[in-house]
Amino acid sequence: MGDMREPLRELIECGLPQALEVMGERWSFMILRASFNGLKHFEEFLSELGIARNILSNRLAKLVEHGILKREPCADDRRKIEYRLTEKGFDLLPAMLALRQWGQKYGTELKENPVLVDERDRLPIGPVSILAHDGRVLGHEDLWLTRPEDLGKRADGTIATPAGDMREGDVIDLKKAAG
Repeated sequence: MGDMREPLRELIECGLPQALEVMGERWSFMILRASFNGLKHFEEFLSELGIARNILSNRLAKLVEHGILKREPCADDRRKIEYRLTEKGFDLLPAMLALRQWGQKYGTELKENPVLVDERDRLPIGPVSILAHDGRVLGHEDLWLTRPEDLGKRADGTIATPAGDMREGDVIDLKKAAG
């Protein structure tokens, strides 16, 4: 990744240790996966996941504390609590899918059932990828570390600018961008 290295001892300078502090164990990911699958109630998590009550209570509290889930009263019975994904929780979906795909590729030979597909075409989703600012798919050999003040300065001395006027919701033609 170039001539520069991340300051590996300085944990504050990187988002990975912070993310692992919140999500760095199996049950947090299993609860998150269950939430993506529509589970909302403590008892549902308990029976579907086969998790001990005290561990579930602890993990749910931690996910709520970190803003990944929120506690809300049930619409039909205000005495019951629902755990719902927040925007911060939904933002973990690409990481979850990347870990799932990695596990399917390198784990035991499990046949995916059910298969995760896109809603429109009902075809399997593609691999989670690292995208450049302009939509190009990047491999590990394409990644480079630089100082914030050197953003956009290319090796040949030219200056790069962000890709056009991309706005949230714009669609990128990945085949065209990769070519």
